Amino acid sequence: MTTTEPEGVFARIDRSVAGPPDGPWPSLTVHVGSRALLLSPDESRGALYGPRRDAVLGAAVWRQAVTEARKEPQDDDGAGRLLVVWLALPGLYRNLHRILRRWRRVDRADLEAEAVLAVLAALEAADPDGPDLGGRLVKEAVNRMWAYAKRVSREVPVVDIGAFAEARNATAPPEERPRPPEGWELHITPPPRREGLYATLRFAEPRPRQHGRRTGTHLLDLVFRARRHEEADLVGTLALRPAGAQR
Repeated sequence: MTTTEPEGVFARIDRSVAGPPDGPWPSLTVHVGSRALLLSPDESRGALYGPRRDAVLGAAVWRQAVTEARKEPQDDDGAGRLLVVWLALPGLYRNLHRILRRWRRVDRADLEAEAVLAVLAALEAADPDGPDLGGRLVKEAVNRMWAYAKRVSREVPVVDIGAFAEARNATAPPEERPRPPEGWELHITPPPRREGLYATLRFAEPRPRQHGRRTGTHLLDLVFRARRHEEADLVGTLALRPAGAQR
């Protein structure tokens, strides 16, 4: 049998159904012609996917499993419906892995959840006596996985523009603005005209230390980065003061 991821919903269903022998999943009484066969969950799965699988026996397994699941009360423990999902799982792995190889950003847990929901939804509308009953259940789950993967692959993550703009434009009082403990602050005040800058720019450059003493500043680099070309328009007045100094 195909292995499952340790934390996936497929693995949890697999552990539940194929777990302790005293679990809530009874054997299926399958009628094939004049014979009545009592099959355990593992034997039922083997009839569907095993090396000696039989199309007639497999159809009888699906028919009996779906019939019993549809007879379950909605407030029951859902053992019959979960058994149907468990029987469908081996038919999903090939497409599950194809999707994961094609779209790396698609989450496996989400794909598995979509597949389980698709099987349960198809079960509610399934005709136990209809042709290719198991194939229809598996096909519904496969189609839903592909549809989900294609939809997710087209999604582009974006930031909350409103929240970003609000945080970007928020201003704090001078006494609440963070200042470097040591360094220089460079302020460029815009000229009083419509064109050019409309806000005060601030650059901070820390004053490095070496063995507990100041080794000098990088004011030349700081001013060099803030300079304007001699032919460019004046954008403001430059003021340089120690960090935290009164204006």
